Amino acid sequence: MYCSKCGAVLAADAAFCVSCGIPVVRGALAGAAGLPVPANVGVAGFSTTRSVTYAGFWLRFVAYLIDGVILGIAIFALVIPLLFLTGLAATLERLPHHLDGQISPAAIAAIVLLALTFAAVAVVLKWLYFAYLESGEKQATWGKQALGLYVTDGAAEHISFGRASGRFFAKMISGLIPLGIGYIMAGFTERKQALHDMIAGCLVLRR
Repeated sequence: MYCSKCGAVLAADAAFCVSCGIPVVRGALAGAAGLPVPANVGVAGFSTTRSVTYAGFWLRFVAYLIDGVILGIAIFALVIPLLFLTGLAATLERLPHHLDGQISPAAIAAIVLLALTFAAVAVVLKWLYFAYLESGEKQATWGKQALGLYVTDGAAEHISFGRASGRFFAKMISGLIPLGIGYIMAGFTERKQALHDMIAGCLVLRR
């Protein structure tokens, strides 16, 4: 038998690789007995015998655009009523201005409050949208479903709500890298993983 990560020769009853120390995954060692070796090896050496096709950058980009349109409509549908229910809309209309044309401190405070409210609603809604749908039965947001994509863990299995949440917030790290490299990595890495996929131990596959 051989280690799925480093290729070291292992004893038949080995629980851990003596060379690199990772747990022995029996399915990944099938090739040593003359059986087909799994086609895909996932995160941390875990493997799957399922035939999978990784989703490339452009398919994922189009799916993200579709999700963006859906979320944009939903956010505005929630924020506009919120403006009237909280009285912010009326406050903005009544805000006095100084004679020199400068916006008053009260106007600045209202604008900042409006921006923070909008940002908070947007983040929460996006988090629930991505995490709930990607950890659900379809394993995909509506944008991904439209293009036949779905999200899995490194062994091509369902991910939990917690892992889906981690993947969502890891996108903030991907976004911090200049020129969008954190996202563009999905176009040239071996398993078409963006940086946030690697952080969360996820794959985006095609059905």
